[in-house]
Amino acid sequence: MTSFRWRAEARAGHARAGWLDTAHGSVPTPTFMPVGTVGTVKAMTMDSVRATGAGIVLGNTYHLMLRPGAERVRELGGLHRFMDWPGPILTDSGGFQVMSLGPLRKLDQDGVTFSSHIDGSKHRLTPERSTDIQHALDATISMCFDECPALPAPPEVIQKSMRMSMRWAERCRDAFVQRPGYAQYGIIQGGTEPELRAESVKALTGIGFEGYAIGGLAVGEGQELMFSTLDVTTPLIPDSSPRYLMGVGTPDDLLGGVERGVDMFDCVMPTRAGRTARAYTERGTLNMRNARHAKDSRPISPHCDCLACTRHSRAYLHHLFRTNEILGPMLLTWHNLAYYQRLMRGMRAAIVDGSFTAHASHLRAQWAMDDWSGDEMPFPDIPPVA
Repeated sequence: MTSFRWRAEARAGHARAGWLDTAHGSVPTPTFMPVGTVGTVKAMTMDSVRATGAGIVLGNTYHLMLRPGAERVRELGGLHRFMDWPGPILTDSGGFQVMSLGPLRKLDQDGVTFSSHIDGSKHRLTPERSTDIQHALDATISMCFDECPALPAPPEVIQKSMRMSMRWAERCRDAFVQRPGYAQYGIIQGGTEPELRAESVKALTGIGFEGYAIGGLAVGEGQELMFSTLDVTTPLIPDSSPRYLMGVGTPDDLLGGVERGVDMFDCVMPTRAGRTARAYTERGTLNMRNARHAKDSRPISPHCDCLACTRHSRAYLHHLFRTNEILGPMLLTWHNLAYYQRLMRGMRAAIVDGSFTAHASHLRAQWAMDDWSGDEMPFPDIPPVA
């Protein structure tokens, strides 16, 4: 069976193009993972997710343990079979969701006791239990159970939380069942404090994981602080390990992350935007509910090969959202995920062919323009979906 590894193909400054080899196939990096929280990418069939070019998706421990239950998923053949995704799956540990419950959860040094947001039933997650659930789901990549404090927070609060997460990481590693092609990632915490981030990286690399995630960002600190934190954190991560920035983000966030050496991203943004009539394009975002689209026969984007753009007009998408037809969110989610995958393929191709700096400048110039009006700048060819 294939060993789990990240292998480099090309570099451009800190930006990296490579391959992530797993038990469930290889994925080109940098990569964006659509979020399939409860075993489905909302408003999408897995065939349509595959059509966007996605190579890896994300599931969530917290939600799947509540419904339908990790043991049931295991009895039904594992999450890959359950959700019709034979490729790699990364599962979040449930830590972020549990910590977001506020008064519904009680934290102690051993773990977290919480009330389900669904029916109020009591549950407990510990580092060991989170790791066991991810094993039952047959996650290709399991994440350590950690605490993610909201920012801003006092340095002493962040330090205490980070050090507890590092103790939990060691317990997660002890509970992880190592198998060829599977991996467990440690999660770097420490807020926006460089010294705490460095301490967290040292602790995790001392334990030893197949990959490392940068957690605790995109939680209210702003893009400038996020990027400055990445500037001091990613160089400390072993060069041979995959680097994953959790829960990020906008197209500009992805570009900034790739420029700073990040290989993997996930975010609900493109799917949530698709359900709320917001379309991502090479020239910023469009609100498909706006009246200006009512008679517009153009596609959302002339550069997109998704079903929404090749078969339908902006006017039709506008009509679907104004009449609350479910097809609107379905088509626009497809479009947004296709755009995100096309964005990642374009960055990867530019790293490989040595044009990444110019490509990054071009992307930012395009985003600053207004909805395809006036003379269009030429847009570079994007490699097709494999």
